[in-house]
Amino acid sequence: MRPIHPDADDSSIAIGARLRSARTAQGMSLSQVAATSGLSKGFLSRLERDETSPSVATLVQLCQVLSLPVGALFEEPDVQLVQWADAPRINLGGVGADERMLSPRGQEQLQVLRSELEPGAHGGSELYTISCEVEVLHVVAGAVEVRFADRTVLVGAGDALTMPGREPHTWRVAGDERAVAIWVLAPAPWSGSA
Repeated sequence: MRPIHPDADDSSIAIGARLRSARTAQGMSLSQVAATSGLSKGFLSRLERDETSPSVATLVQLCQVLSLPVGALFEEPDVQLVQWADAPRINLGGVGADERMLSPRGQEQLQVLRSELEPGAHGGSELYTISCEVEVLHVVAGAVEVRFADRTVLVGAGDALTMPGREPHTWRVAGDERAVAIWVLAPAPWSGSA
């Protein structure tokens, strides 16, 4: 008995956007890639729009020009959904705060936290730092005051404050209303696995 091979999938793999992204990330124009690869600008444009299918040799050639591993064009992107109900609760030392980590555990490039803050909630009376390069506070609802050694900044609903994570600061909810805040820390100061 002969083994039966599965049928080929009729859906094509869209690699055009990945090629375009690699090209633009390197600041290369279509003309530059065309000149370096020996392919026409029109062919490259159609390829980036997934209107034509290249040969394996052409893909290898383009990947060499773009310093891109050929396999990267076919890898599944690492897409992860963290639902609010499943987001791990964390405690960063704030008072009156329900804080959850919305970025996946183990994500090292950045960390996203959502804080639901009661009236009067605060980050403590002492200034503190976070072990990251950049910290962004985006206030979704209510208002949050961020206190630094030399000033206080009011961040209202819809506003975002960007600061160095290692800058000593603390925060408190301004006014008598609840607040909701999103914190983005880059790179992630901890993996959240503990």
